[in-house]
Amino acid sequence: MSPMFGPAGVMANHPFRVRTAHPWGGDAPGDRLSAARDGERIVRDVSGLQTGAAVTERGRLQLARELGRSWWVLLLLGIVWVLFGLFVLSYRVGSLLALAVLAGVVFILSGIAELTAASRAPSWRWLYVLSGVLSVIAGVIAFIWPGITLFVLSVLLSWFLVVMGVFHVVGALAGPKRDWWWMTLLLGVAEFLLGAWAAGYPGRSLLVFVNLVGFYALIHGFTEIFGSFTLRELSRRPDGPSAA
Repeated sequence: MSPMFGPAGVMANHPFRVRTAHPWGGDAPGDRLSAARDGERIVRDVSGLQTGAAVTERGRLQLARELGRSWWVLLLLGIVWVLFGLFVLSYRVGSLLALAVLAGVVFILSGIAELTAASRAPSWRWLYVLSGVLSVIAGVIAFIWPGITLFVLSVLLSWFLVVMGVFHVVGALAGPKRDWWWMTLLLGVAEFLLGAWAAGYPGRSLLVFVNLVGFYALIHGFTEIFGSFTLRELSRRPDGPSAA
């Protein structure tokens, strides 16, 4: 039989023949063994990924259940924030003093955090120390002169609104037009107008400061309350959110 028409010749001249060392044109035994080993390795990798994902999911569910046992702490914090917001929005003299006290506490805690971070910072430690010292000094000033503190904070907030409004407007007009990009534009315009209106007179800046802090406290408080009930539901589910 001619080599052109025999089995080996046909396979050798087949246009879709896989070029291997096997005389019949198929895969060599070594190639088939290597492919089988690759398949086993892929199966092991996929199994390992699935096992790791299951472990991660169990860890998340366990963490959610542990946090759920302390849901009442979050509830109390939410109630405190709501009461604080209502008290601030009452526009009493004590509400302004409460704002100054809150500012002082925030400044002091921030300064302590900066000083603590300075001991672990790999570089620029003096910057952390300087920031921490200035924050502590600002907190002490807030307790000694609450009126001056509120005045300075309200003025700074007014100009901060102006600057952020400009950034948001420019970003919305010059940036890529994603979905709801016009919401950023409207937010920027509102921030700019509110900040410019408040910066024109110290009394108006204080009014804006009080309202923003009061409404923020209310929103944050209700968020904490709703989140506490969500954590309580998670703690009562034996299998977490995926339980049916």
